[in-house]
Parts: sequence; structure tokens; C-alpha cells
Amino acid sequence: MSLFSGLDQFGLGKLEKLNVFEEEGKKNSADSKPEEPKVTEEDLLFDKSFTCPVCDSEFHSKMVRTGKVKLLSADTDLRPKYQLVDSLKYDALVCPKCGYAALSRFFKFMMPAQAKLIRENISKNFSGLKPTGNIYTYDDALLRHQLALANTVVKKAKPSEKAYTCLKMAWLCRGKAESLPKDTEDYAKQIKELAAQEKELLANAYDGFMTAFSKEAFPMCGMDEITVTYLIADLARRIGKYEESSRWIARVLTSRQANERIKNKARDIKELLNKEKEEALNAQ
Repeated sequence: MSLFSGLDQFGLGKLEKLNVFEEEGKKNSADSKPEEPKVTEEDLLFDKSFTCPVCDSEFHSKMVRTGKVKLLSADTDLRPKYQLVDSLKYDALVCPKCGYAALSRFFKFMMPAQAKLIRENISKNFSGLKPTGNIYTYDDALLRHQLALANTVVKKAKPSEKAYTCLKMAWLCRGKAESLPKDTEDYAKQIKELAAQEKELLANAYDGFMTAFSKEAFPMCGMDEITVTYLIADLARRIGKYEESSRWIARVLTSRQANERIKNKARDIKELLNKEKEEALNAQ
């Protein structure tokens, strides 16, 4: 029997199927706040103007809005991981006219002799940038960083700049592997290739920072001596140079300049190192 089954005597039989709380539910639903639009990677970007130090032309490059992205964590080799966007994809600046490219940190610094080398070895044959979408894919980013790395070689950049560019490219390979959908065709093959490419880049970064450590002044690429010491230790671990890694970890742990935070990070990679060395021995 309906709660309103007697209403027909009032000529209101149509109301017999009323739900007591239906209107209240509708009201609450209407009163609820509208769902906020979802923030996308594109929303976090803007076009910034740059002047090329080689050809003096002005161009725009996509950049991440400062303060709009939240740092979630960092890998042991200091790779930052942000919410919603991998800001590493937007760090290589490329002049679309002459082909000069560099990480944003190094872009403005150019000696006349270096500019001449770039004009002679890159600009003469540069065929232009391929158009991108509203965001850079990992493939877009890797190509831009690859061009930046080629520029470091051509202009005879410091070992630290070459090393840092290799490190950033390695991080992009890792990011691409992490974001690759598992239903991608040849998924296992692509993951294997990305891992090999990452390791090769990390090995080059290790070699470059080792050379820079003994030849260049600090800070280096925005890092102090202890941070670079720690980074070299983890790069050595990641490429299988376990004894070298142990030596560099020890330098961090025994340093009077190292704070407790970085010493704890060094202890973490020491634990990882010991585990990997044991696994390597068991695999023999």
C-alpha cells in the first residue's frame, strides 16, 4: 500500500506514487557545488618569449607556470616528479630559426667562438622544428633535448653542461617508460629500449660529472659540492659501478659540510647498493 493511496478521494490519484524524500534529494543535489573543471597539463603551460644568443631572433617556447605544479617526490638521482605534468619535458629551449638549443639554465650563456661553431655546424643544415601539439610529448621533449646535447658537443661546452643534459634526457626516458600504456604495441620491447637508452645516458652523465668535479668550480648546474658528490654516487650505482659508488657515498657520510638530510639520502642509496651487489653475486 502506497503512503499516498488515499489521495484519490481528493481527486489527487496521480500523486499516489510520490516519494517522500525525492524532492529533498533533488534539492540537495541542486544545492551541491558544481564540480570544478579538471586541470590539464595544457592549463599549466604558457608561451614564454626568448631571444636567441646565436642569431638574435625572438621565439616562443612552452614553459610550466611557476608555483602551479606540486612536487610529489624525487628519485634517488634527484629526478623531480610533479603532479599533473612532467616539467622536465619543457626544459630544452630550441631556436626554430638557427637550431641553437640548450637547457634553460645554460641558454643565454654564449661566447662568440661558440656561436660561430653553432652557425657553421648546426645552423647551415638546420631544417626547422616539427610542429607540436598544445603540449610536448615525451618524444617531442627527447628530440629537443637531443638537439641540445648535440649543441653542447658542437660548442665545446663544459663537461658539467654535457653531463646535466645527459642526465635530463635519462630522466625523460624514465618518464616515458613510466607513462607508456601497457597495451602499447611492442610494450616490452619499447621498455627494454628505453631502459638501455636511459642507462647509456646515465653513464655519460656519470663520466661528465666525474670530469667536471676535478676541473670546474662549484656551484655546478645549481648544485653544491656535496650534492654533486651524492649524485655521482647514485649514478655510479645505477650503471653498475658499485665500488665507485661506495667510495662516493663514503665521502658524503664523512663530510662535515653534509647536512643530516643528504646523509640520510646517502644511507638510503648505500642500502640499495648493498642489496644490488648481493643480487649480482647470487646471479653469478
